[in-house]
Amino acid sequence: MYGAAEFSRDTDLVILADAGNLVRLRRALADLQAEVIAVPPFQAKHLRRGHAIHFRCRHPDLSRMRIDVMSRLRGVGSFAALWRRRATIALPDGFSFDVMSLPDLVRAKKTQRDKDWPMLRRLVEAHYFQGRDQPTAAQIRFWMLELRSPDLLIEVAQHYRSACERAALRRRLLRHAARGDRPALEAALREEEAREREADRRYWQPLRAELEQLRRQRRR
Repeated sequence: MYGAAEFSRDTDLVILADAGNLVRLRRALADLQAEVIAVPPFQAKHLRRGHAIHFRCRHPDLSRMRIDVMSRLRGVGSFAALWRRRATIALPDGFSFDVMSLPDLVRAKKTQRDKDWPMLRRLVEAHYFQGRDQPTAAQIRFWMLELRSPDLLIEVAQHYRSACERAALRRRLLRHAARGDRPALEAALREEEAREREADRRYWQPLRAELEQLRRQRRR
């Protein structure tokens, strides 16, 4: 969708967890013969707390596709903010659907999971290669803040020096990129990733404790 292909049998949904939306979601899940496969149960309070609800589709046409539903994500703001920044994808048959903006998707991928970081890097690189010939100011700022390839960061930082100076106030490792100091830049990128992983671990720590409590209650 954003140019970094990865096969997946999962579908991730981010929804507004209000009463009307949940009624519509339950109807859609019933059509898919989807069942909850783990804790927590499908309740609005768990979505609003920040948990994901995991479903497995039993419909014969869906090959046991998994659906993960969330209402809150770390680091991307409220659902209202996500909705304002969304992208709409139009298909040849006239059908269209809304997806998270690329900047929000990249921020959401900054987790403690090893598999997310290579995908995050590929997403931003694909965006860079698609738009680098005639970039907008917004695109240049996005690359400054999110590129993870040392070579590409050096290229962008040295080509757009004024933008780099402004972005470096938020992402200090750009100063290494502007100087072409690859070893220092690589070390700073590793440190940046480690900080994000730790922030994600802290975010999920109380939620994991709640999940474990729900598991114990279910076993009683």
